[in-house]
Amino acid sequence: GPPGTGKTSTIVAAAKRMYGASKYSSMTLELNASDARGINVVRNEIKEFAGTQQLFSKGVKLIILDEADAMTSDAQFALRRVIEKYTKNARFCLICNYVSKIIPALQSRCTRFRFAPLHPQQIQGRLEEVAKAENVPITKDGVQAILDLSGGDMRRVLNLLQSTAMSLSATSTESRAMEIEGEDTSKGKAVDETAVYTTSGSPLPRDMDTILKSLLNDTFKDSCQLISNMCVSKGYALADVLKELAPRLCAMKGLDALPLGKLLDGMSQVECRLAMSGTEERIQIASLVGVF
Repeated sequence: GPPGTGKTSTIVAAAKRMYGASKYSSMTLELNASDARGINVVRNEIKEFAGTQQLFSKGVKLIILDEADAMTSDAQFALRRVIEKYTKNARFCLICNYVSKIIPALQSRCTRFRFAPLHPQQIQGRLEEVAKAENVPITKDGVQAILDLSGGDMRRVLNLLQSTAMSLSATSTESRAMEIEGEDTSKGKAVDETAVYTTSGSPLPRDMDTILKSLLNDTFKDSCQLISNMCVSKGYALADVLKELAPRLCAMKGLDALPLGKLLDGMSQVECRLAMSGTEERIQIASLVGVF
C-alpha cells in the first residue's frame, strides 16, 4: 500500500502484542531501507537469525523487511530459499509500496494484505487528539486543509501539523518583541488554513479559484500576467497549480465531456513538459493559458 497508511506500525504493534515488550527485541528482526539488504545480508544475518532458536522462548520468530521492494532480485531469490527452509521456527513480513517489484516466487509464498489510503474520518480524530496533547491550537479550516493535503497519508498529516506549529511558534517569538512596542499580534497564532497551505507550499484554494476564473474569462495576455505574477510573488510551482486545477475542472457543472477531455489532455502535456529538464516555466504558463 501507499506510504503513511500504517503498514509498519501494524506489524510492530502485532509483534509487541505477541511477544511482549521484554521478548520483542530477541524474537524480532527488523530491517528497513536504511540497512544493507543485499544477498549477503540474506545469506548471513537473516539466515542466522531464522535458523537459531531461543533457549527460554517459545513460538516462532518474526523477521520484518520494511520497503522490501527496494531489495535486489538476487536477494529476493535467496530469501525464497530461506523462507522455505526455516518455515517451522520463523515467519517473514515483507512491507512494500509496490507489490509488482516483489518477484512472483516470493509473492506466491505470502498472504497479501492491501493497505488503502486512510479515510479523512479515520485521520481527523487522531489529528485533533495529537493537536490537543501537544497544546497546538488548530481551527476547523486548518484541520480540513491538512486532511485535503494529506492524500490519506497519516505521516504527512503529522509532519504538516508539526511544521506548521513550529513555523507559527517561530513567528510568535518575533511577535513578542512587537508586543513590547504596543503592536497587536493576537491574530494568526492558531494553525489555520492559510498557515497550513503557506507552510506546505501548496497554492491556497482562493488563489486557485482566482487562477481558474482568469483562465476561463480573461484575455490571453491578462491571464498569463496574473498566473506569472502569482507564481513569482507567492512561490507557487506551476506543477502544483496544475495538480490543484484538475479536480476543480472535473467538479465544474455544465462542462461537457469533450471540452473537459481536451482541457485535461492539454494540461497533461504541459505537466509532462514541466517534468522534463530544461523547460522554461514562463513559456509553459503561456501554453497552459493557450490550452484554455
